[in-house]
Amino acid sequence: MEKIVIASDHGGFELKEDLKLFLIEMGYEPIDFGTENSNSVDYPDFGAKVAEAVAKNEISKGILICGTGIGMSIVVNKFPGVRGALCNDVYSARMSREHNNSNVLILGGRVVGKGLAREMVKIWITTKFEGGRHQKRLDKIKELEGRIKKGEI
Repeated sequence: MEKIVIASDHGGFELKEDLKLFLIEMGYEPIDFGTENSNSVDYPDFGAKVAEAVAKNEISKGILICGTGIGMSIVVNKFPGVRGALCNDVYSARMSREHNNSNVLILGGRVVGKGLAREMVKIWITTKFEGGRHQKRLDKIKELEGRIKKGEI
C-alpha cells in the first residue's frame, strides 16, 4: 500500500481528517504529521515536516492544507526537490502532475469544499508526469536550486 504523508494547520484540520478517510478508501495509507485538532498552530511547523520527508525521499507524495494554502506553499517550496502546487481546481491539480511533476499537493481548507478536494486529490494522485519537454524545465529548476545552495544566487 502506497503511503502519502498529510498534514495541516488548524485552518485545514477538518479537511485533512476527511481526506485521510478518502485516501484509505482509495487504497492508500495516509501518514498524518499533524495537527491533531483545530486549536491554533503555526503552519510552517507542519509544512516543514512534510517537505523534509519528501525532500529526503522518505516518501514520494504529500498533501498539505492550511486556511488558504498560501502559507504552506511558501514553506514547502523552500526545500530543494520539493515541488508544491497550490491548487483550487481539478485542472490545476492535473496539470501540476502532468507538466510540473508536483510531489506535494496544497489545498486551502477555507477555500475548497470536501467534494472538490476529494476530486482534486484523486486526479493528482492518479495523473502521471508526461516528461519530455517538461523534464527539461524541471532540470532547470534543479540547476537553480544547486546554484542557490552554492551561494551563487
